[in-house]
Order: sequence, then C-alpha cells, then structure tokens
Amino acid sequence: MADIRQLTSMEDWQQALRHSEDKPVLVFKHSTQCPISAGAHEELLHYVSDDKGSAVDYALVRVIEEKPVSNAIAETLGITHKSPQAILVKGGQAVWDESHWRITYSFLSERLGQPEEANGT
Repeated sequence: MADIRQLTSMEDWQQALRHSEDKPVLVFKHSTQCPISAGAHEELLHYVSDDKGSAVDYALVRVIEEKPVSNAIAETLGITHKSPQAILVKGGQAVWDESHWRITYSFLSERLGQPEEANGT
C-alpha cells in the first residue's frame, strides 16, 4: 500500500510541489465535515490501499483545518478550489483536477492506471 502524506504546513506543500518534479503527486483536498468528501476520501483510500506500483505519490490536505495550505495549493496551481478535489501535479503544474462525485476508484484507475500498474499519467 502506498502512503498518503498529510500536508499541514506551507513547507509541506512546497516540498510536495518540488517533489512533483521527480514524481507526480496526487493531491486530495478533503473537507472533514462534508459527506461527499467522506465518500471520495473512502474511494481514494481504497485505490491507494491497492496501489503497489506507487508511480505517483499521494498527499492530502484537510481544507478546513489547513485552510492556508488549501488556499495556497489553488493559488499556486491556478485552479479553482473545490472540495473534495483530486489534483494531479507533475513538474510543479496541475495536469488535471476533478471534484465531488467524480472521484471514484474507477475514475482514479482511468486517470492513473490500475493500482498494480499505475503509470503516473
């Protein structure tokens, strides 16, 4: 199972952004008070638990508890904030983002590949 790094500070975010130069990072923006976000979070956890290839790294920011970090992600990447939201960051740039009910195991498999063969698209 791959690890999910929690982004709790601006330094954590900057480090993840720098790391995306070497390996894509899937950033998940999670609202701990939203049932839609809870469902998307479960889908992400299921996908990550099956991911043995780890062609991408995973990061999570709680949008309420770490609001400045969440805002910095949107600003740095030039994307509109949503939650829940999955953002693939590669080379310091957002490659794609998706939100709400679209964040499912099958969607992640379409975008990142089957967990066993994740290709970091």
